[in-house]
Amino acid sequence: MNSRLLTIPFLVIVMATAAQAEDSAEIKELLQASGCLSCHSITEKIVGPAFKDVVAKYSSDPDAVGTLTQSIKNGSRGKWGRMAMPAHSSLSSDDLKALATWVMSQKP
Repeated sequence: MNSRLLTIPFLVIVMATAAQAEDSAEIKELLQASGCLSCHSITEKIVGPAFKDVVAKYSSDPDAVGTLTQSIKNGSRGKWGRMAMPAHSSLSSDDLKALATWVMSQKP
């Protein structure tokens, strides 16, 4: 009976890890398909800021996900220098929120 009790938490961890890997693959596909990775990377500035720098800038904003969602949807100008970020208004609300949430989940 004790082995069954140990098996349940193990299965929960395995299932959670599998779900996270699936989410990771989905978000990477979304990042690629929406063009985010043409201008951004996790750790290095390309055209736009590195995602870690975005996290550092907005980490004290309690509505950071909402702020980023709007910036992704509507584009932005002047927040990170002269280069403007184009609007991605064709993305669904769920995709916009997923991208913003993922960005804010990165380590600064």
